[in-house]
Amino acid sequence: MSSQTPTTPIPHDPDARSQRPQRRRLFSYISKRELARVNRLLQREFFGGLIIMLAALIGFIAANSPIAEWFLELRELKLGPEALGLRLSVGHWASDGLLAIFFFMVGLELKREFVEGDLRSPRTAIVPVAAAVGGVIVPAGIYLAVNAGTSTSHGWAIPTATDIAFAVAVLALIAPGLNPSLRMFLLTLAVVDDFIAIAIIAVFYTDGVNFLPLLIAVVPALAFATLIRWRGEWFARSKWGAWLILLPLGIVTWAFFYNSGIHATIAGVVLAFLVPVRGKTGGEVAETLNSRFQPLSAFIAVPIFALFAAGVPLGGASRFPGDVVAIGIMLGLVVGKPLGITLTTWLLTRFTRATLGSSVRWSEIVGVGALAGVGFTVAMLVSELSFSDPSDVDTARLSVMVASLLAVAVAAAVFMPGARRRKQAMADAQHARKTD
Repeated sequence: MSSQTPTTPIPHDPDARSQRPQRRRLFSYISKRELARVNRLLQREFFGGLIIMLAALIGFIAANSPIAEWFLELRELKLGPEALGLRLSVGHWASDGLLAIFFFMVGLELKREFVEGDLRSPRTAIVPVAAAVGGVIVPAGIYLAVNAGTSTSHGWAIPTATDIAFAVAVLALIAPGLNPSLRMFLLTLAVVDDFIAIAIIAVFYTDGVNFLPLLIAVVPALAFATLIRWRGEWFARSKWGAWLILLPLGIVTWAFFYNSGIHATIAGVVLAFLVPVRGKTGGEVAETLNSRFQPLSAFIAVPIFALFAAGVPLGGASRFPGDVVAIGIMLGLVVGKPLGITLTTWLLTRFTRATLGSSVRWSEIVGVGALAGVGFTVAMLVSELSFSDPSDVDTARLSVMVASLLAVAVAAAVFMPGARRRKQAMADAQHARKTD
């Protein structure tokens, strides 16, 4: 037999498609299991967001109605034991006390995202994390530019926050058929945004630390951690165990955090991070507790805070809308948020191998960025922490409310034409099937 003559290998064209680095599509895939979980979460946030809107509207009307004097006196009414350093106004209880429950819920969702969700893998985390960072830096920069050289520059963190419940409720109303991966992007973005806000509050809005109460707080926190890790699945199954055992330990931990000088809402995040995502036999713990305490947060704690925070009299001390505080906040939330999020996402597609999914438009990224400008709950809290002058606080509160409404209007202008096109396309498809 004659030996075969070896053939010369054909060189590959370096510009051939097969030789190009594989590009990763952003917002192109979401597993059915994760989609079902996100849809459940979005549904809960939707109803919570509607209640927050209603509570804020009632508070604003009450502060500008014949019962305004009674309403404002109620907000300043002092309650609580003086000996324990907990004689606080009703408004203070709402912002420092009830919001700790909200931050506990945020912490549980963060813990799950870090352990099992999109934030577990750098590959999936890079987009929402980078977008959230961009959505914090640009609004803060705009606010600082407007307030440069003034005493109000300390409020730079106000336009950096996103109200997840409010944003989700609006999204469900104006763009119900939006790509599921974009809804998940908004949810994850808002969770990361909340994490950044928590870090900002802990680092920049703590005047001083009293270490003795902080050390004492370790005792109930350790008891909480020991119990939830030892019997986590039992607490998840029990209807009353978490309420009767874990909640009292959480309240004691919160009280010592408050007296330590660290903002008391941080206690909620610390306790949430102590909760395991799954128990010893693999059962859900964090998500079950999230569902268990969600009504307390969404239907009681946050609406009460919104009720009093939105109670700003128009004829009061506010300098809205011409003051630099108002201009900085509104520009930061309405312009800075969508600009920072969209620009960061574009930079990822420009300088990495990532591209947008085929079903995602850049206009939809702008719309999601605009919705992130709905900064109600955390922005209101940071407004209270930023200023000691009541006129500055009232100016900031009004600015946050107006900016949130403007952000909704911008998002609606972006999303609603697409929603009409999707609705018409579905109608055409149904008509085509009937005629066939």
